[in-house]
Amino acid sequence: MKMEKQQSFLPQAIISQINKTELMACNDYTKKYGLLLTEEETMQILERRKTSLQSYGRIEIGGGMLDKLIKEFCDSPYLNSQNYASTIAELTELFYYFKNEALDKLSDEELLKIMHMYFDGPCGGSLELLGQSALEQMTRHVRYGEAEYTKLEERGELYMGDDLNEY
Repeated sequence: MKMEKQQSFLPQAIISQINKTELMACNDYTKKYGLLLTEEETMQILERRKTSLQSYGRIEIGGGMLDKLIKEFCDSPYLNSQNYASTIAELTELFYYFKNEALDKLSDEELLKIMHMYFDGPCGGSLELLGQSALEQMTRHVRYGEAEYTKLEERGELYMGDDLNEY
């Protein structure tokens, strides 16, 4: 007997439309910050999410964390109408990467809050610093079970310059 590929309950086109509708609904929340996603930007973010999930071997049901990410970051002073969609797309990629790096020891909400804290704080809105310095160091502490991994800056353990490789 030949095994057939398992089919999902809903066709992919319907799932894609549901995800798009859920993400577009975030505009109701973010418009008070002057941030709105177009349909095209929404589709680009969803494609980045799909690629990231595949790349990091992750599975997510429904809209997953995107609406949480948007609502967590929309009040950032470093987001504006020009960089909003691209920043959300990059934060999506960073989220999945660091979810894996932290060995899933952090809840989605906890990781998002930490990302936001570093993004608005010591990283000064720099996605590069967030990804290559702050979150790398934080997840290293999480993996080794060290307490107070969110207080690296206070303890003088957060390096944001060239000396990161010496850490």
